[in-house]
Amino acid sequence: MKALSQKRRHPLAAVVLLALALLLTGGLYAVATTTNQAKAETSITAASDNDIAEGQKLFVSNCATCHGTNAEGTQDGPALIGVGAAAVDFQVGTGRMPMQMQGTQAQVKPGQFTDEQTHQLAAYVASLGTGPTIPEQQHLDVANGDAANGAKVFLANCAMCHNAAGAGGALTRGKFAPSLMGVSEKHIYEAMETGPQNMPVFNDANLTPQEKNDVITYLKAQEVNNSPGGFALGSLGPVAEGLLIWTLGLGVVLVFTVWLTSRSA
Repeated sequence: MKALSQKRRHPLAAVVLLALALLLTGGLYAVATTTNQAKAETSITAASDNDIAEGQKLFVSNCATCHGTNAEGTQDGPALIGVGAAAVDFQVGTGRMPMQMQGTQAQVKPGQFTDEQTHQLAAYVASLGTGPTIPEQQHLDVANGDAANGAKVFLANCAMCHNAAGAGGALTRGKFAPSLMGVSEKHIYEAMETGPQNMPVFNDANLTPQEKNDVITYLKAQEVNNSPGGFALGSLGPVAEGLLIWTLGLGVVLVFTVWLTSRSA
């Protein structure tokens, strides 16, 4: 026992423990990297060489001006190496890219590319580096989701920007969180995966695929029944409600004052 205690106090004991900790951390990182790389390779394999080649042509013709010929980025646009297919599918599919004009953030507009062309662009960018893939249908089916749990997850992680009803809201310096009503299940999932614009990234370590599916289920339930209490007032919460009450109350006071004045005259 005494010999063991002496070994623990050996000057090199701390160095040995540090080395073991570094080896363990490195091993876990290697396993995680290998898993992500395998997912990326599977995604790239699913896209044909023709899709990647056609996507490269579309990229050079429409995206290279801002993002660089090899997607390395320029002063007008970030590098796209490693952003993954999901980011391209979201940005291009919602019409945000190519941008109509420079501004605080890209605006939603009708898409410039067909679904096939969007798939080809996504395939090309995915071939440049590891990144989030386009979600599988099983993660988008609201029949597999729990709206009640989705509401909890949404309120804890998303409502501070998009508000509790998903109606959107203003941010700082002219930025805004868009309304989530009418957004497709795929694009909602991709937004959580990739964190577009001012949005944080919610990868599988932050929100599991099931929790993302629950959030989608909650938002789709909001679309069907988004104002069970009466007038929605823009779904902006107590600010709009308080303004309405104040305006109506002040109007009643003014009308009553005018009535009293007319009677006294």
